[in-house]
Amino acid sequence: MNKIAASELILNPDGSIYHLNLRPENIASNIIFVGDQNRVPKVSKHFDSIEFETQKREFRTITGTYKGKRISVISTGIGPDNIDIVMNELDALVNIDLETRTVKKEHTKLHIVRIGTSGSLQSYITVDSFVLAKYGLGFDGMLHAYDCKSILETELEDAFIEHTGYSPRKSRPYIVKNSDVLETKLLSDKVFSGVTATAGGFYGPQGRVLRLAIQDPKLNSKIDNFEFNGIKITNLEMETSAIYGLAKLLGHEACSMNAIIANRANGTFSEDPYKPIEELIIYTLNKLCL
Repeated sequence: MNKIAASELILNPDGSIYHLNLRPENIASNIIFVGDQNRVPKVSKHFDSIEFETQKREFRTITGTYKGKRISVISTGIGPDNIDIVMNELDALVNIDLETRTVKKEHTKLHIVRIGTSGSLQSYITVDSFVLAKYGLGFDGMLHAYDCKSILETELEDAFIEHTGYSPRKSRPYIVKNSDVLETKLLSDKVFSGVTATAGGFYGPQGRVLRLAIQDPKLNSKIDNFEFNGIKITNLEMETSAIYGLAKLLGHEACSMNAIIANRANGTFSEDPYKPIEELIIYTLNKLCL
């Protein structure tokens, strides 16, 4: 079996994976992603016990147990580029022998749930509600670095491109479905579902104008009005599509849950943005442990 070069699979002197600072025994197969490193202990405070904790850069990890289930919480930081690091390094921890630098014969599947905050694009999805991403729509282009054609929802992509008149000078939008297994666990009558759009930035890529003009000032309204076979784009954030794409390619289960703290359709913002994220953390932990 081919050995992976040291320049491609980078390890720290203690044998841990380079960015995450983790060894295989440090992570559970059930993983919760949060963006903010300070949100990691807000999840782990609900654990019955904690066995491991580390941090390097924005990547903070706490592993413990909740209702008898072993769970890791990892902060990814912001954006698809960080997701590329986190997903590839987590997969390497379970599916590559770090000592021999060879791919293991037996594949290990991770179950990954993102818990994040987001802004709703639809007036009926009010602040303080929850949204489960049935699909991730990526504007960032990161996934196109990989051979990803087989996992893409091309019919849905084509309909979106036609509806918005999406500029060919930008990366082609890509759409990937979530994990049916995790959706079944996490969806309830308390949760909205639809397409979560993932932007490659916070300002111009999400239609915000400060001092710079944006390429298509009407793009946000076109996104809001898109509908295909009853599917609408529900919210906008910066990680989901990258998680879905890499999870599918690497053979893992992934689902994204967002607490809505702003509604861009009606211009409202949560009066207490910390409350819905705390409620979503508890909701997700309990659903995962059923």
